[in-house]
Amino acid sequence: MPIAPVHPTILSFEDARHAVEQHATRLTAPATEQADLLAAYGRVLAEPVLADRDMPPFPRSTRDGYALHSACLSELPAVFEVIGEIKAGERIDRIPSRIELGQAVSIMTGAPVPPGADAVVMVEYTTLRRDKVEVTKAAQPGDNIVPRGAEARQGTTLLASGIRLQESAIALAAAAGKSRLEVYRRPQVAILSTGDEIVGVSDNPAPTQIRNSNSYSLAVQILRAGGQPLLLPVAPDEPARLQQLIEQGLDSDLLLMTGGVSMGRYDLVELVLTELGAEFFFTGALIQPGRPVVFGRCGPAIPARNGQRTYFFGLPGNPISTMVTFELFARPMIEALSGQAPKKLAFVHARLKSEIRVKSGLTRFLPAILSGEFDHATVELVPWQGSGDIAATARSNCFAVIGSARGHIPGGEWIPVMIR
Repeated sequence: MPIAPVHPTILSFEDARHAVEQHATRLTAPATEQADLLAAYGRVLAEPVLADRDMPPFPRSTRDGYALHSACLSELPAVFEVIGEIKAGERIDRIPSRIELGQAVSIMTGAPVPPGADAVVMVEYTTLRRDKVEVTKAAQPGDNIVPRGAEARQGTTLLASGIRLQESAIALAAAAGKSRLEVYRRPQVAILSTGDEIVGVSDNPAPTQIRNSNSYSLAVQILRAGGQPLLLPVAPDEPARLQQLIEQGLDSDLLLMTGGVSMGRYDLVELVLTELGAEFFFTGALIQPGRPVVFGRCGPAIPARNGQRTYFFGLPGNPISTMVTFELFARPMIEALSGQAPKKLAFVHARLKSEIRVKSGLTRFLPAILSGEFDHATVELVPWQGSGDIAATARSNCFAVIGSARGHIPGGEWIPVMIR
């Protein structure tokens, strides 16, 4: 019996993105595991990191100079008796027990400020003459001093669970004495490229075939999003083998398929998914490139996932479409499966170098080059031959975003840009 075709559900870009975000927020947290501090980079933290002591653990000087009583600087220049020197990491027994009026101590950046001193005057405003120092600049209480515990008090939360661990978070965990961290398990994301025209990277393609680039671009994007890619064999345009590979992919935490989701006679992905009992949330989005993107879930409930069925995306087979639709729709799902709260899509803005004319009705993500600096950022489209032009994407560093209501944007106007 022939399979009934999928009833198309085409959403605006905004509605399609919101649909993915809503499903992502319903996912249960993945299992956790311990990771060494460096191995935890890029992972999602599963339990908070607390301060094991006050940060800083002492009043810390932020400048090289002299620690003294600021009240003694009411008349300038002022001369102080230098009673010692404190370097960063100084032994506690070598730090003066108290600084009296008229006294100063030479101090280095990062060193503890001794009791009695309430300001540090930078060395640039002083002149040392043997055991006396002349100061030519006034100071206020607290100048160039970070008070004890100003950054964090012992026992307070330094890093909240659910954040992705980047370099600053790794540094903060190290400062708190954490050599290992509890992190969420990376989700396994299966990649299935489809089509008789696709051959392996090391294969010699026939005149009408192309090598499988999509699986590799997706694998890199998955790694950057926090997932673990699983590359499946290329699926031919044959229902039985396609179904077998889709079922294999549904054993992962997420399945990404490329190709086979358009309206052609041999675009079989949606038909096979329908036979497997798939639930479709949308079968297209009003974007370019990537309009025939598909989002749904399928497969039997898996006990290890608390009864959750496997989500899938059918991404268009043209390489730029694949890359764009991953960033727009698949990334937030992988972030959620990694234990991270899905983030709203954010854009930067830049001034358009040359005018753009397109047909309205689609939200467009066009390969472009962002250049300039500070307040002079500009963006210019890269010449491209459609969504199959990998070379154009390789030359670009961003996507210029054209809203669905825009048909003409003059040069010089500020437009949103999605960084690659």
